[in-house]
Amino acid sequence: MKKASLVVMISGNGSNLQAIIDAIQAKNLPAEIKAVISNTREAYGLERAKQAGIPTTIKAKRKDQDREQYDAELADIVKTHQPDFVILAGWMRILTMSFISAFPNRIINLHPALPGTFPGVHAIERAWQAYQNKEISHTGVMVHLVPDEGVDLGPVLAQKVVDIYPKDTLEDLEKRVHHCEHELLVETIHKTILQTEENNA
Repeated sequence: MKKASLVVMISGNGSNLQAIIDAIQAKNLPAEIKAVISNTREAYGLERAKQAGIPTTIKAKRKDQDREQYDAELADIVKTHQPDFVILAGWMRILTMSFISAFPNRIINLHPALPGTFPGVHAIERAWQAYQNKEISHTGVMVHLVPDEGVDLGPVLAQKVVDIYPKDTLEDLEKRVHHCEHELLVETIHKTILQTEENNA
């Protein structure tokens, strides 16, 4: 089976990137990460990529750039790696169609909440607060395609419930959600690769 080529885009710690790297190294994921791209120099995920021998690119937005221009340049960088899939693993910028249209049905995003709940930033913290206010009994994680500029709204590929317990601190919930993220992201990439392979057979 041919390995799927991935470009992973990050903005921070890169623990989900690490989960993908670990799965590939353990031969549990038939894929190869062609490049890791970050929009911030400080992202620790860049160090994780370097330790795994993966090429990295830092593409920060210039102050004089509008979003469409930045995204068009970003798309050009990603295209050079000819990825089968672009994985948004903690990418903290909303992409415009200048980027999205270059990779139709190939952009996969991970979000630490269930579909229709807590879109955007600080989703885990907002879920924890909602639990304290007795508004919800659980949260979750989803992996979805990115067809347009809607925030965390694309077709859902997979989702998983994460329980919240009365004694949970925010840190407890964050750990549980991150553990679920790592598993679900790898599982979903694997499943998507296999489905694509079948469809192309």
